[in-house]
Amino acid sequence: MDKDSHGFAQMNTDQIRAVFFDVDFTLIYPGPTFQAEGYRQACAASGIEVDPARFEHATAASSFILDEVEEQIYNHDLFVHYTASIIEHMGGRGPNVVAVARRIYDQWAVNHHFEMYDDAAPVLRGLQERGLKVGVISNSHRSLDAFREHFSLTGLIHVSVSSSEHGYMKPHRSIFDAALERAGVQAAESLMVGDSLKHDVEGALKAGMRAVLLRRSGEVPAGLPAGVPVIQTLAQLDQLL
Repeated sequence: MDKDSHGFAQMNTDQIRAVFFDVDFTLIYPGPTFQAEGYRQACAASGIEVDPARFEHATAASSFILDEVEEQIYNHDLFVHYTASIIEHMGGRGPNVVAVARRIYDQWAVNHHFEMYDDAAPVLRGLQERGLKVGVISNSHRSLDAFREHFSLTGLIHVSVSSSEHGYMKPHRSIFDAALERAGVQAAESLMVGDSLKHDVEGALKAGMRAVLLRRSGEVPAGLPAGVPVIQTLAQLDQLL
C-alpha cells in the first residue's frame, strides 16, 4: 500500500467484488428540516423556544448518545433521545420536547427532506459498469426501497440492509454479515464506504471487510486504523479500485 498524489492510501483491491455504502452523509444529506432553522420552526410550533445559533454545538454535544451505545440493537427511542438532547442543548425546555423530537425523528424517514450528493449517482453507475455489486447498509428506519426509488437508484443498488429491518445497528457484525450474504460475496471480497469511523470503518473491519472513510471536510480523525484510506469525495474511489 502506498500514497498517491492526493494523499490517501491506495489499496490492493484486485479481488473486490462488491462495494457497500452508508447512506446518510455518504450518499445523501439532510435538507433544511434537519438544520438549525428547521429545528426552530418545529419547536416553535409546539411553543418551545430554541436558539438556532446553538445548533452546531448541540449536535456535537449530543453525538455521544449514538456513538457510545453499547447494545447496538435498533431502538427508535435512542434516536428520539438524541433529537431531544439537541433541542435541549439549543435551550428548549418543557413537556413537549420529546413529542417534538419524535416528530423530527419520524421526518428523517421521508426522502424528500434529503438531497443526494452530486458525486453519488455517477460513482454507483461506474461501479455497476465495472461489474461490481453495489449495496447500502444504513442505521436508519427509512425504507431503503423507497430511498432507491426516490433518488432513481433502483437499477444501481443491488443489496440493501437497514438496521431497523435487521434489528442491529452498525457497527454490530451481524448487519454486515447480512449484507454480505444477500450479495453472495465473502467479506474479503468487499469494501465498505462511509463517513463514520466507528459505525462504518471499524464495524466493517471487524466483519473482515475492507473499508474507506469518507470525510468531505478533509478531516482525518484520531484513531484511524492503519491502511484505511480517507477520501473527500466519492469520485476518489475510482483511484482506489
